[in-house]
Amino acid sequence: MWGQVGASCEVHYSASKAAVIGLTKALAKEVAPSNIRVNCIAPGIIDTDMMKDFDNETRKALTEETPLLRLGTPEDIANAAVFLASDNASFVTGQILGVNGGFII
Repeated sequence: MWGQVGASCEVHYSASKAAVIGLTKALAKEVAPSNIRVNCIAPGIIDTDMMKDFDNETRKALTEETPLLRLGTPEDIANAAVFLASDNASFVTGQILGVNGGFII
């Protein structure tokens, strides 16, 4: 999500994620005539090992900042990927799917 809105003290990370978004959109346009779809998932705060060093107070604050009032799970991201790979998304390309519980609205 930082590629969409940027994050203070996360300049390099935000820039690299914004580059992935630009790549997604440009590549989607380039390969669409070949019926190839290109999309991007922009996860929010996902409860993974990356958060293992966060204390309970920080985790609680992040949960409260998320409108759905919970942290995301790896399964939430996997479900989005399965959708984008399915025939249900056959007319979806060049999109950035925010799976973030409303953190970025």
